[in-house]
Amino acid sequence: MSPASTRFLWRLGAAFTALALAGCASRPAAIPPAQWPAPLAAESPTDVLLLGEQHDAPDHQRLQRDTVQWLAERGRLAALVLEMAERGHSTAALPRDATEAQVQAALHWQDAAWPWAAYGPVTMAAVRAGVPVLGGNLPRSAMAAAMQETRWDDHLPATARQQLHDALQDGHCGLLPEARLPAMARIQIARDASLARTAQEAVRPGQTVLLVAGGEHVLRDRGIPTHWPTSLTSKVVSALTDKAQAAIKTGVDMVITTAPLPPYDACAALRPPK
Repeated sequence: MSPASTRFLWRLGAAFTALALAGCASRPAAIPPAQWPAPLAAESPTDVLLLGEQHDAPDHQRLQRDTVQWLAERGRLAALVLEMAERGHSTAALPRDATEAQVQAALHWQDAAWPWAAYGPVTMAAVRAGVPVLGGNLPRSAMAAAMQETRWDDHLPATARQQLHDALQDGHCGLLPEARLPAMARIQIARDASLARTAQEAVRPGQTVLLVAGGEHVLRDRGIPTHWPTSLTSKVVSALTDKAQAAIKTGVDMVITTAPLPPYDACAALRPPK
């Protein structure tokens, strides 16, 4: 899925999810960005900390860098897993003083899809701390096969599967043919499985794996956490740019509310002229 499609999915899909689940009594804790990541000090240790983002929100990438630095300074960061690099690529063999070019080469970074200017700071913060950065996303070469893997059709309960389909449709501006939804959902679930496996393999006793991904991927009810055994502990934190969404968001443990982005209609160019 392209960054543009992912961005559509997060902005529009998050709104649908919020409306669909507004009646749920459980509300996540809302954290002002100025207070993050201090709340982690009061949290019980967790194997994986999932930090969801909106890909075009610079404030969210700054929060990620701050989280890496906070955990690393306390010796609590086992690894940084990124949606923005493919599984199988890692900085583990690089020294702390590796250049940015060396880091990008080790991760096979695709700048056209994921601008290094946005994700370089969080990545390099981990490298400088001596913490491995791991690509977690499903390799592009495996996506065609994932579309045919019908085993993913039964991975989610019916309600969560329908919510995922609706989010995918919203994320593609309502223009995705209905017949393509199952295949698109399989790719999404397979990507979540790849990220989950990478993070689980990096778990270390007494430390935390930080997993950075788009907000849809980290949702506890239909995202990455659905691929883990119950013995693995996790905390889900999602950064949001809309306070109304943050007030009713479910599937996460905490939300960090950041300033709204300038109004932008991502679907405008795709709509037929009136």
